[in-house]
Amino acid sequence: MRGPVTRKIRVLVGKPGLDGHDRGAKVVAAALRDAGMEVIYTGLHQSPEQIVEAALQEDVDVVALSILSGAHMTLFPEVLELMEEKGLEDRLLTGGGIIPPEDMESLAKMGVGKLFGPGTSTQDIAVYIRDWFQNEHDDPSKLSSARRKSSSSRALARSSPRAKAGKANAKRVVKKPARASAKKRSR
Repeated sequence: MRGPVTRKIRVLVGKPGLDGHDRGAKVVAAALRDAGMEVIYTGLHQSPEQIVEAALQEDVDVVALSILSGAHMTLFPEVLELMEEKGLEDRLLTGGGIIPPEDMESLAKMGVGKLFGPGTSTQDIAVYIRDWFQNEHDDPSKLSSARRKSSSSRALARSSPRAKAGKANAKRVVKKPARASAKKRSR
C-alpha cells in the first residue's frame, strides 16, 4: 500500500519595482533550495503583474517578495490583490526587506504572511514556510478545488513515463553552441 504523496514546496522569489539590490533575495532563494524547496527566482525589476503571472504559470505554493526600496506598503497590497484576482488566494504571500514593525502589522491585517527583516536566519524563513505549507496541506478541505486538481495533475505529469521520457529526450537534444572558427576569431 502506498503512503501519501509528498512533493517539494514551490516558492517564487520576486524582486518587484526599481530596487536593484538582490543579494539578500538570492541568499534566501539558495537557502530555501538547500532546505529542499523548489525555487523560482524572477530576477530584478519585476512588476507586480509579472510576479503574479509567473506565480500562476509556475503553480507555486508561496510568493516571497524582497523589497528594500520602501515601497512595501504599495507593492505587497498590489501583489495580494492580483493574486486574489487570479485565484491564488490560497497561496502564501510573504517576504522581507526594510519594513518597519508597524507596517508589518498593517500588512498582516491585509492578509500578507509573516515578513522578515535584515539579519533574519534563513532557517527561520524555511521553517515558517514549511510550517505554513504543512498546516495548509494537512487538511485538504483548505485547498480550493482548482488547487487540488492542479496539484494532483502536476504530480501525475511528473510521474508519468511520458513526462520522464520527454525530460530525458530534452537533455539529449541540448547541444552546446559551436565555437567560432579560428578565421572568425582573428577578424
